[in-house]
Amino acid sequence: MSYLGVHVVGRGIVFVDLALGQISMLGVAVAEYIEQDPTVVSIGFTLVGALLLSFLKVSDDRLKLEAVIGIFYAFASALTVLLISKSAHGDSDISEVLFGSFFTVTDEQILYTAIVFGLILLIHLVFRERFFALTDKYRKGNTADVKAFDPWNLLFYMTLGLTIVLAVRIGGVIPVFSFLVVPAVCGILMVRARRRVIAVAIAVAVLGSFFGIYFSVSFDFPAGSSVVAILGSIFLASAAARFFLSHPVRRFLRK
Repeated sequence: MSYLGVHVVGRGIVFVDLALGQISMLGVAVAEYIEQDPTVVSIGFTLVGALLLSFLKVSDDRLKLEAVIGIFYAFASALTVLLISKSAHGDSDISEVLFGSFFTVTDEQILYTAIVFGLILLIHLVFRERFFALTDKYRKGNTADVKAFDPWNLLFYMTLGLTIVLAVRIGGVIPVFSFLVVPAVCGILMVRARRRVIAVAIAVAVLGSFFGIYFSVSFDFPAGSSVVAILGSIFLASAAARFFLSHPVRRFLRK
């Protein structure tokens, strides 16, 4: 997931994760409201959302793509809360949507998720040059070169959406957003080469997971919130190190 985060941050579409995650949970809320299979409905909602977002382009210089994606997120969030508020356990359901329930995950969920994530990883390994070529266009602001319908852009959004829909069912919207964005940002702050950024991002995600769960178990805190807090702490440490190493104070201290 942290690997996909490198693309998300590079394209400047960090709200896409939140939007797709919330659309996924909207699918779960709708499924429970109409008494249908939540997995099937949430996957359907997320893939349709990914399809729509893959076509989304902003031609007006006064608008940013993130602003439009943010509207999708807010709209999906509002609809989710409205539907959940009608359930018997509204408050607890909202908390689970936001931060997940790490310790209630079944072995079947883990196995299924691992298989799907493995297939997505294989797709990104095989077509990595195609995906990074698109990401570089977004990073350099050459979005005009991106076609209205680009099959590689669509494939990227579909794999991202499928990753998010499965991860959100386990971890919740906020932890999944953190796993996508925080490790990638830390990698960018620490190193420059693409492969090193990916390596650092994966390392940060692993450390955040381990120490977050350890913190949760040791001090009896919610797992999702603990993981997000640890990832946030790693980001603050990375930002402080970057500031210290690039700021004139470093030269002053050497005198």
